[in-house]
Amino acid sequence: MQQTEQSGVNPAEELIGLGGLSVRFLVTGAESNGSVAMFELTVLGGEKLMAPAHSHDHYEETIYGIQGFLRWTVDGSTVEVGPGQALCIPRGAVHRFDNDTEQDVKCLCVITPAAIGPEYFREVSDVMKAAAGGPPDKGKLVEIMLRHGLTPSAPAAK
Repeated sequence: MQQTEQSGVNPAEELIGLGGLSVRFLVTGAESNGSVAMFELTVLGGEKLMAPAHSHDHYEETIYGIQGFLRWTVDGSTVEVGPGQALCIPRGAVHRFDNDTEQDVKCLCVITPAAIGPEYFREVSDVMKAAAGGPPDKGKLVEIMLRHGLTPSAPAAK
């Protein structure tokens, strides 16, 4: 695989850490003429997604389970995705995930078209590192999400 990232990093050789999550890109939009991006997502046992539930209007996201079970909430409906199972999240659907088990989870995420890439995850990782183990700056996370085409969902009224 050739190095296509502006930074000279081969995305498949870069593991981007996000607390209890990690992302490794297998295909970026630069490699697919913008048609698809694909990354491996690992979620440690017991990890809850720190980012708010969100949607994206410019791409679909398809999840394919490789190891363990990840609980996804999509437009208020809950579904577990495990090995050999797939979930397509349509444009505009509000979604999030959590690992409610003690087992680490690994899944393949496919973005069509390739509207998001490693840059998004690198920026989020930087905010998490700056928090030094404390809660990340939510304002900065929301700004990064919006800039990369993710729309945070408003919290549900209690």
